[in-house]
Amino acid sequence: MSYDTIIKGGRWFDGTGAPSALRHLGLRGDRVVTVSAEPLDESGCSNVIDAQGKWVLPGMIDIHTHYDVEVLKAPALTESVRHGITTVLLGSCSLSTVHVGATDAGDLFGRVEAIPRRHVIEAVAEKTWGSAREYVTALEALPLGPNIAAMLGHSDVRAALMGLDRATRKEVRPTAAEQEAMETALHEALDAGFMGMSAQQLLFDKLDGEVCRSRTLPSTYAKARERRRLNAILRQRDRVLQAGPDVASPRSIAAMTLSSVGLFRRRLKTTLLSAADLKANPYLVYIMGPIARLVNALGGDFRWQHLPVPFEVYADGIDLVIFEEFGSGAAALHLADQVERNALMQDESYRRRFRKDYDARFGMRVWHRDFFDAEIVACPDESVVGKTFGQVGVDREGIHPVDAFLDLVVAHGTKLRWRTTISNHRVEFLDRLSANSGVQLGFSDAGAHLRNMAFYNFGLRFLRRVHRAEQAGHPFLSLEHAVHRMTGELADWYRIDAGHLREGDRADLVIIDPERLDDSLDAYAEDPVPVYDNLPRMVNRNDAAVSAVFINGEYVFGDGIAAPALGTRRTGRFLRAEAR
Repeated sequence: MSYDTIIKGGRWFDGTGAPSALRHLGLRGDRVVTVSAEPLDESGCSNVIDAQGKWVLPGMIDIHTHYDVEVLKAPALTESVRHGITTVLLGSCSLSTVHVGATDAGDLFGRVEAIPRRHVIEAVAEKTWGSAREYVTALEALPLGPNIAAMLGHSDVRAALMGLDRATRKEVRPTAAEQEAMETALHEALDAGFMGMSAQQLLFDKLDGEVCRSRTLPSTYAKARERRRLNAILRQRDRVLQAGPDVASPRSIAAMTLSSVGLFRRRLKTTLLSAADLKANPYLVYIMGPIARLVNALGGDFRWQHLPVPFEVYADGIDLVIFEEFGSGAAALHLADQVERNALMQDESYRRRFRKDYDARFGMRVWHRDFFDAEIVACPDESVVGKTFGQVGVDREGIHPVDAFLDLVVAHGTKLRWRTTISNHRVEFLDRLSANSGVQLGFSDAGAHLRNMAFYNFGLRFLRRVHRAEQAGHPFLSLEHAVHRMTGELADWYRIDAGHLREGDRADLVIIDPERLDDSLDAYAEDPVPVYDNLPRMVNRNDAAVSAVFINGEYVFGDGIAAPALGTRRTGRFLRAEAR
């Protein structure tokens, strides 16, 4: 038997959680055709890879990305592929580019996902599709790097059918015809193989542009009847609702979690944002697991989404989504004109308002609002680099941390760069969440927040933590279970053909050198994005850890170098959700 590729002598994980073993894999075409304990005949095989001492596992799945724009302009999606991701999911947080027009897409994505609005408009302006089925056809015509799966964004279809202005007014309900059209669009997307629909109730996701600037996303304006009718379709078709509740509203969180329960109707497969150990609320992490267990015990099919690494963010000046969650921060971000914004930030009445918001300690929130926990990493005034804004305030005759921050933002604008960790800072709680069956690992935000940090290599960093815990004699997951959590478990729940590496499975795989899963995984790099006018994307890089990535049997990346095929011809596919 001849092979196109042989991978020999690696520690093989099949993605099911079964025990790993030293095996030799033979690939032909896009399939794994042999998994053998004995060496394979290498005759006629031009590509033999020695994986001795390395791990061979299914390509990882990223269940939460915002690649909806980038995939149209740079479909190789190299930054994810280089870290062993072979399948990405589009259409998160109610946002997709299936139905909406170019300008409205710019307003939807530009501010909340920090993707340059002009480039969003340019990409979507070239769309050749008007339906979900045509969208899939358009994607399949691109030289896709990884495999693609998709959700239909509720804000996308709502804005397209109602108009963005009407779709973002509290007093407006969809007409009967508009409601029926939304339901038809959802049915059509599910027929085309979409995994489900994403929705949003989080109130600090704001629109860009001029017409509807600073209104929340269209999905947040939907009333219970509209949501119930769309959810009924997902129930009927056994597809997924991905959503973000309003974190400040226990009612929103309860309604979204309990909607998964069937009782006298079919259950609703539901995945919500997000399970996190928030600095702003250190006790919330204790109830995430019990909530999931309760909902599933009542007959639901519920999962939290979770980023299994510290949620560290960077900001240029005040341009960071966490400021959207309170009034004074949102007021500054509402002003696109820098002169107007600086004038506001110098106004004493505005500063009093900001200090009041900052000092408020009650209520649900995401940002810890502690400028003593916010380090300056770059500034034209080098005397403040390495200090926190709180320390700068102390040094400047004890001024309030808010004033220290605003003074520096006014003086230096986006040349002031700083960082803080929002959540997932305590290892013991990261381990608990990562091992919880009511939690899905993902939530990378890949493709968004180019200057704030997305988490393209979260899978490698998670495997490093599991491996180190095992080496220290304190395992919280086996390596086999850890691999399963990022591969086969996700593929099975979303019902897509991915995540497994057995005979007959598609040959999506990654070869990892465990000796290089070291501290360099945390190193930062600024990588210019050519299709966004070389805007530097902030990323973690450790190319030595990933020896090889195969997608559909084709070698696409390894040791920091992309293969000629990546981005020049289609290696990935659109993965359709399997119907039941």
